[in-house]
Amino acid sequence: MGKRNKNRKNNTNPFAQKKRDKKNNQKPDRRSEPYVEILRENASFSKYYKQQKIVPEGEWETFIKSLQSNLPTAFRVTGYRGESETLLDIIKSEYFTEYFKQVTEDGGEMTIQKPFPLPWYPGELAWQLQLSRKDIRRSEIFYKLHNFLIAETNAGGISRQETVSMIPPIVLDVKPHHRVLDMCAAPGSKTAQLIEALHAEMEEKKELPSGFVIANDIDNSRCYMLVHQAKRLNSPCFLVTNEDSERFPDLLCTNKESGKVENMQFDRILCDVPCSGDATLRKNPDIWTKWNPAHGTNLNGVQFRIAKRGAELLTIGGRMVYSTCSFNPVENEAVIVRLLKESAGALELIDASNLVPGLKFDPGMREWELATKEMDFYRNFTEVPEKYHTILRPQMFPPEDVEQFHLERCMRILPHHQDTGGFFVAVLVKTKPMPWEKTQTEARESPKGPQKKKRRLGGYKEEPFVFFHGDEDVFESIKSFYTLREDFNPTCLLTRCFTGKKKNIYFASEAIRDVVQLSGDALKIINTGVKVFVRCDNKNMSCAFRLAQEGLPSVNEFVGNGRRVLLERSDLVTLLQNIDPTKPPRLEELSEAARERIAGVTPGSCILEYREERLQLSLVGWRGTTSLRAYVDQSETVHMLRLLRADVSKYEVNKFRKAEEEAAKELVVEEEDEKDGKDEKEEEKEEVVEKEAEEAKMD
Repeated sequence: MGKRNKNRKNNTNPFAQKKRDKKNNQKPDRRSEPYVEILRENASFSKYYKQQKIVPEGEWETFIKSLQSNLPTAFRVTGYRGESETLLDIIKSEYFTEYFKQVTEDGGEMTIQKPFPLPWYPGELAWQLQLSRKDIRRSEIFYKLHNFLIAETNAGGISRQETVSMIPPIVLDVKPHHRVLDMCAAPGSKTAQLIEALHAEMEEKKELPSGFVIANDIDNSRCYMLVHQAKRLNSPCFLVTNEDSERFPDLLCTNKESGKVENMQFDRILCDVPCSGDATLRKNPDIWTKWNPAHGTNLNGVQFRIAKRGAELLTIGGRMVYSTCSFNPVENEAVIVRLLKESAGALELIDASNLVPGLKFDPGMREWELATKEMDFYRNFTEVPEKYHTILRPQMFPPEDVEQFHLERCMRILPHHQDTGGFFVAVLVKTKPMPWEKTQTEARESPKGPQKKKRRLGGYKEEPFVFFHGDEDVFESIKSFYTLREDFNPTCLLTRCFTGKKKNIYFASEAIRDVVQLSGDALKIINTGVKVFVRCDNKNMSCAFRLAQEGLPSVNEFVGNGRRVLLERSDLVTLLQNIDPTKPPRLEELSEAARERIAGVTPGSCILEYREERLQLSLVGWRGTTSLRAYVDQSETVHMLRLLRADVSKYEVNKFRKAEEEAAKELVVEEEDEKDGKDEKEEEKEEVVEKEAEEAKMD
């Protein structure tokens, strides 16, 4: 028996007591309190930015009025997917025409301003609605539009994203062969856009891009938001890492020409750095209540170090975009001018406005002042009192030779320009190595110096990423069953375990495999690869693995014709509209042409195909002995039914009607309870009367 804890009194468990104390001291749940509208004003904000002259004096009222209004909703259609044209037609003809009329209280009609394509976004694939998220979410007239936005976002058909947030990936100008690094990627809307750009030109060729996107974030939990965002796009050319961007490790790669291993440098880098976020006031009105100038000055150092590390990782001729969702020049121009100054000509600030024709913006600022929390302003460091020297630093002020850095090439997007949020964008090109950089030869010959102590990052310990060698028995079984083409590279397949039964098999591009195998030890990898095969032990199937829908685009071209079934539209609609997994459609329910094609396919996992001039669909199916089913989740099912112009009403939930029905049911229950209560009282009265009558009779 162990020793008794002397500090323990009255047999009280100290851990349980601590938990009880915490519960007793817990603040009340504010969700039960009535919502109080935030006052969208801040005297310090107005004073600071008036002093900075971020807008002409005559535009100030328009600027503030715009900031005080709600942000319009915007979304992008996923451009590289083959069905984007069809989906865009459906959006225009159905959702934009039919659902933008609102019935007023007097019974008349009020036409809401029509959505419009963003003029600077390629292919009319990005649209802005003159409705806020709150308008769409809380108005019954828009419930179908709301359902559509949610369903298509889950299926990867569209991405909901703030308008100005789409600009940095466009001016980064990503091509399929580029190695791309997103240094501060979470929550992932820009990352998704980078992935789309990487795949854009390869869709028609039906090939994977030779480049890749590495999305990094210092916050472990936010890394999983990245995984969720990217999973919708099903790209095998994507890797999520959890590293401190200021100290992002050097990665290794294989030089394709020489075959030698060397330090990797990136062709494109996005530095969308942490910032004060005051340009998001329309979306995040709570910033009004806590804004002060210190938020910007406190972040300046972190922002510079991230940008500096990005410049080091950039290849000669590569492009880096620095962006923030802040108006503050201390977070914007001050960082850029310091970076240009320290690069000693290795970086050039360029004008990338040709990539966003029609976008309205102001040029970068050449003059700005710094301020304390007390709103004391200083034009240069010599004016700053000594007590503020650790807060307001010399490099935060504009240099005397500021003109030579061409800060006017930066882009300042303000909310009143085109009814959006605010954003700052600067595009830099690397012309030569940074002054402190070593060449590849020097890096190999000289030993690495002492490394700075890495910040400890929390989070889960991820399972290993184990790539196939190519001679695994599992692969031979898969190759035989699906008659994979000889040029399919099995070494791009991976699992998440060294031993035991492989449950899921993933696929990654050759470039990603190279990064993981050469740099995996130096890199905290969160996720990579798309699921292509899933273990499915079935007595009617000679192969233990079925195809996975999310990885089908990666392996579709390699699967032989013996595992394919071409369907008519009516057949595919029948399969997709079946919602009972225990009762898949019988073969006799399908067309005669479909039955003839199915006859040549042995039971097991297969690919169901539909082909027309503008729409081509491929999905995973299961050929049973007497049935055929589609193996797709609900969001993908609704997406495909919508593309086929089929009925999706069974998936359309009107949450307003549902709430009314539930309220009505509750009312009925209450009325029944009340009636039962009255009946009980009546019965009690009758019993009393009868009892009194009996007593009177006895008397």
